[in-house]
Amino acid sequence: MPPATRTRRSPEARRAQLLDLGLELLAGRASLDDLPMDELAAAAGISKGLVFHYFGSKREFQLAVAQAAADDFFAVTEPDPELDLDAQLEQSIDAFVAYVRDHRDVYVNLVRGASSGDAALRALFDRSRDRFVGRILERLGRGVEATPLLRLAVRGWVALAEELTVAWADEPEADGDAVRVLLRDSLAHVVLVGLTGEPATASVASLAVSAPPPR
Repeated sequence: MPPATRTRRSPEARRAQLLDLGLELLAGRASLDDLPMDELAAAAGISKGLVFHYFGSKREFQLAVAQAAADDFFAVTEPDPELDLDAQLEQSIDAFVAYVRDHRDVYVNLVRGASSGDAALRALFDRSRDRFVGRILERLGRGVEATPLLRLAVRGWVALAEELTVAWADEPEADGDAVRVLLRDSLAHVVLVGLTGEPATASVASLAVSAPPPR
């Protein structure tokens, strides 16, 4: 990344620039701790000390980048509220899978960083997961009571979706379309059981017997 020409910016614009650069630099890094502050400052055309002026410390900058990544993910996967519920689900999951494909390192850092033992990152991740769960329940909420079981079901699906997509990002052998179908249909099934409390109509064993043979 070539160094930027030194330009006077407002504090808000400078913070936004540094966060954008931080997200770019996070690609290809194993963790937030690997963000290169010298390279960041050079790309922004400012001193490293000025970076800390805007964010206080490297750790505060790392958390701000993680929050920016979570906000970006949430915005990208926001469906059009004018669509019917099924179309919103399709649109959101399509965007989800595309985001993981196109921003693999940022997404994996966000999800895996939550299990690193860092309390601040874990709290940020929990807030992001709560937003995602809340959005699904809000879309379902027209005439649907968000019972404790339904909330638990949706939260469990979000955790499944995170683990599934991180595993796919590591080894993308499965076709992206198949991943989208798996996410869509598993959510529909989880919501149905969460709403009714009734057991599934088919057992795993019966589904396995009726499944087509592997190619």
